[in-house]
Amino acid sequence: MPEKKKIYTDSGIEIKELYTSISNSDLTIDPASRSGMQDQSATALPGVWPYTRGIQADMYRGKLWTMRQYAGFSTAEESNKRYHYLLSQGVMGLSVAFDLPTQIGYDSDHKLAEGEVGKVGVAIDSLEDMERLFHGIRLQDVSTSMTINATGFILLALYVALAKKQGADLQKITGTIQNDILKEYAARGTYIYPPRPSMRIITDIFDWCRTEVPKWNTISISGYHIREAGSTAVQELAFTLANGKAYVEAAIAKGMDINVFGQRLSFFFNAHNHLFEEIAKFRAARRMWARIMKDLGATDPRAMMLRFHSQTGGSTLTAQQPLNNISRVTIQTLAAVLGGTQSLHTNGYDEALSLPTEEAARIALRTQQIVGYESGVTDTVDPLAGSYFVESLTNEVEQKAWELIRTIDNMGGSVSAIEQGFMQEAIARSAYEYQRQVEDGSKLIVGVNKFVIPETQDTPVFRVDDSIRNVQSERLQQLRARRDQQAVVQCLEQIRTAAVNDTNLMPHVLHAVEHYCTLGEIADTLRGVFGEGIEGKK
Repeated sequence: MPEKKKIYTDSGIEIKELYTSISNSDLTIDPASRSGMQDQSATALPGVWPYTRGIQADMYRGKLWTMRQYAGFSTAEESNKRYHYLLSQGVMGLSVAFDLPTQIGYDSDHKLAEGEVGKVGVAIDSLEDMERLFHGIRLQDVSTSMTINATGFILLALYVALAKKQGADLQKITGTIQNDILKEYAARGTYIYPPRPSMRIITDIFDWCRTEVPKWNTISISGYHIREAGSTAVQELAFTLANGKAYVEAAIAKGMDINVFGQRLSFFFNAHNHLFEEIAKFRAARRMWARIMKDLGATDPRAMMLRFHSQTGGSTLTAQQPLNNISRVTIQTLAAVLGGTQSLHTNGYDEALSLPTEEAARIALRTQQIVGYESGVTDTVDPLAGSYFVESLTNEVEQKAWELIRTIDNMGGSVSAIEQGFMQEAIARSAYEYQRQVEDGSKLIVGVNKFVIPETQDTPVFRVDDSIRNVQSERLQQLRARRDQQAVVQCLEQIRTAAVNDTNLMPHVLHAVEHYCTLGEIADTLRGVFGEGIEGKK
């Protein structure tokens, strides 16, 4: 008999030829870290700790996930048109993409912003831009997710300032800021300040939102960008939960109640191509987080529930034969839904080439709608529970993730692990290994190293005009000429003083944006106190 071929997931988990039972006998991890794996198999109930099968008892029978489409480009007016279009097509919540200068705290007329204004997201310099961005949209009536990290506290202040101008009840405002700075150091790079003052800003947000905007999700702890940088599914899970643990411990150290702020934590995961490993990852994530929060002192069930947004894998999309990406996104959508996501963005088929065109964004949304309304996968809760394969794979993903988390804990936690380069190096190694397999053909990518055809590029490409920077610069010049400059100086000094004295920054930042201080001015004020980069001030 020929030797049987061995098949592995990208995380190195061997896929057996046949699964005939669910067994934990071969698990070698600390029994205290198993999160109840022995009694959380096919007989577990959804909506019950540790939530392996979902955080709601009825899941999508009661309400479908929130269908979002991530969008933002050019000026606030242009992005506003796209939001109105998406809302007219059935989007349930908005998801805002910001350009790179906005993400790293530079106004559009800064010299380092040249060539990047409005390119990968919308340019937001002041409250005036925020007013243009949401023109005709009542913030009290829509849930908004903002993918913003280093300057997340400023964008949240701008959003709240606009809501106040609209006369909204801030107690009813809902949405999320990503606000996950640790993954920026590990995987993405759009950080400004060193890790420890950045963690201080995040706990300021937790504390301020508790009373001012209590329904706002104060952080979306993100594995998405860790995966996009080249990690495996297991690394994505482990590093994300380790970062989440670091945020919780920082908040507890500030004297905050885990049962209160814990309810406003959310997560953001990638949905990749391996359908079953992704489903297993999502199921393992819920019960691992339930264990982590319980061990940290949470007693309220709502503080132990892992709620997550997901996005289909941008790095899986190919420029070759881009229409193939519609099939990839469909598989990834099924992974997210079968894994129990609370919110989902589906990528446009053309995103390996450019920002999505209107047509590509519509097809991506229709993919969600077809899965939600036509496929039947939403008719019952966790329909793959009890599958020998899925249950075993869930256990194995969890085991490997705990091993990584224990390594990080032994290094002193996520902040120390990042300062020592552990996460960065692990992700880089995985990215290298994946690319090596693609290039030697052991990892098949349809249209790239298999089933290749001569390419003729006829896919419409979305382009952003470079003149956007001139428009934004002129607006900034006009704004600075008519605002109360003395009030601006006072506001910025109040922020500097709060930063030095370790008092909560958020009330002062809100006051500043209401007086039309710009994003860059606020970010620069804190650069003067905290410094920049991982090491900060020397």
